[in-house]
Amino acid sequence: MSITSNTPSNRFKQRMAAGETQIGLWCVLADGYSAEIIAGCGYDWLLLDAEHGPNDLRSVLAQLQGIAAAGSLLGGMAQDLSQPVVRLPHGDTVLIKQYLEVGVQNLLIPMVNTAAQAAELVRAIRYPPFGIRGMGSGLGRSSRWGRLTDYVSAAADNICLVVQIETVQALENLGEIAATEGVDGVLFGPADLAADMGYPEQRSHPEVTRAIQDGIATAKSAGTPSGIMLTDVAAAQEWLHNGITFAGVGVDSSLLVRAADQLLAHFRDNRAGSLRAVSAY
Repeated sequence: MSITSNTPSNRFKQRMAAGETQIGLWCVLADGYSAEIIAGCGYDWLLLDAEHGPNDLRSVLAQLQGIAAAGSLLGGMAQDLSQPVVRLPHGDTVLIKQYLEVGVQNLLIPMVNTAAQAAELVRAIRYPPFGIRGMGSGLGRSSRWGRLTDYVSAAADNICLVVQIETVQALENLGEIAATEGVDGVLFGPADLAADMGYPEQRSHPEVTRAIQDGIATAKSAGTPSGIMLTDVAAAQEWLHNGITFAGVGVDSSLLVRAADQLLAHFRDNRAGSLRAVSAY
């Protein structure tokens, strides 16, 4: 009996290409349970961070499964599902192959400084004769263990590659990077960019802001959408008004810390007030 192919289209990639605004959240807790909880919120995309978060292949797999489970609770409607994006520690060909095989469709690669680097990343996500990805999807979650019968032919259209612009060198080469066929988007890293420009911990420095604004224009001229990661709500909204289309606007660990601190502070303040009231008698 033949099996009907149902290789899913990549909604994150489609919406990015269409220029739609997509709001994301950084996930660094490295746990499938927490990813499932966050996925129920309805963010357009969730960044599973294997660069600065304590993630590996297994923990990312657990989070992909958690996000998928949250989607089933939302009724499985494509427009309701948070799309997982995975940031690798670096653009290693072997790592890329492994993460693709566990079902990652959206990759964010840090510290891409040249068009040559970008072109090699494109080759890493594509099968021969257009790339160097190994032919092993039938063994993996990527093709649902062979149940997606046209996965190999459909993969290139449904894998999204975003490269991170974090250095002066990357800015200098941005026109060529953004124009590299197969690069779907660029994401500006204000913190690293500020440091490389000589303004560490000054991501809102006017020179940094100007450089990113120029970078957005350069990427747009190449037909490539731009993203950014900021936890400052007002700044993120401003960038969304100034050409950014996909923005990471928070971090799960920071949200947890802030909410826990605020809750405890509330009770500590009330307790201190009660003690002052008692001592007044």
